[in-house]
Amino acid sequence: MKKFDANNLVLVRGALSSVPVRRTLPNGSDIVQIEVTSRDDAGTARSVPVIVREPLGKDDFTAWEAGTEVVVVGSVVRRFFRSGGGTASRTEVVAARVVRGSQAARVDKLLAEVAHVLAG
Repeated sequence: MKKFDANNLVLVRGALSSVPVRRTLPNGSDIVQIEVTSRDDAGTARSVPVIVREPLGKDDFTAWEAGTEVVVVGSVVRRFFRSGGGTASRTEVVAARVVRGSQAARVDKLLAEVAHVLAG
């Protein structure tokens, strides 16, 4: 189980915007890409790309459907890559943990762990 870094910690609660996509990187490792959309009190939607490095336990993120409520804890990273003859960047969340929002006990346990890390 990956530990959280209190200096770069993000918590996102929302719904999957689309179905998760599994990719194999050139180095042979697998990742799952998800997009999480949250809405503020006014209903304004905000989406964030999330990278889930496998394995993260027994959850099969690729079986989750668009609209699945999730809670993500991880860190924010900015990746640079070559694109169209230039350099481009992408800011995303690298997940340490992803939990279905419908699993109240797991969400509560995750939030307690985050609170403990923040309390130092």
